[in-house]
Amino acid sequence: MTPAMTYDNVVVMLARSELMCDLLRLLRPLVLNSARVVGERVRTEGWTVGMRAVVETLTETGEATVPAIGRVMDLPRQAVQRHVDDLLARGHVTTYPNPSHRRSMLVALTPVGQAAIERVRTSEIAELAALAPECTEADLLTALRVLRCLDRDIRVKAVARREPVI
Repeated sequence: MTPAMTYDNVVVMLARSELMCDLLRLLRPLVLNSARVVGERVRTEGWTVGMRAVVETLTETGEATVPAIGRVMDLPRQAVQRHVDDLLARGHVTTYPNPSHRRSMLVALTPVGQAAIERVRTSEIAELAALAPECTEADLLTALRVLRCLDRDIRVKAVARREPVI
């Protein structure tokens, strides 16, 4: 904190708000450019960035319904269904009856899909390790904590502002 910030809470709040704006301003192009890099990498598997996100979600959660995947990804069911349909056509996921729900099928990775995500992740690991070499592991852990807190708070605001579906 600068000395001026210790004397006046208003100045402290403005400085904090400006830092948050700077952080969010950096995130927008970071997300866009990350999607471009990921899109190029997953093209070899016949995927889009959205398809990769569905596969990643299934890797983390295991089998899931389309609505459950949508909740994890903060996407409407219809958007996730399009990605699942594309992945089904490529043989990267399969669907089967859900014993808990008659109409909502379970989606799971196939061995082909599992092998594809392993190839993608293997190619990413070395590239990601080389990014931001001046940042320590502690810096990265702090950044991760900050982003998780921002995601939590912004998600709450976004959900509160959604209009009810009729």
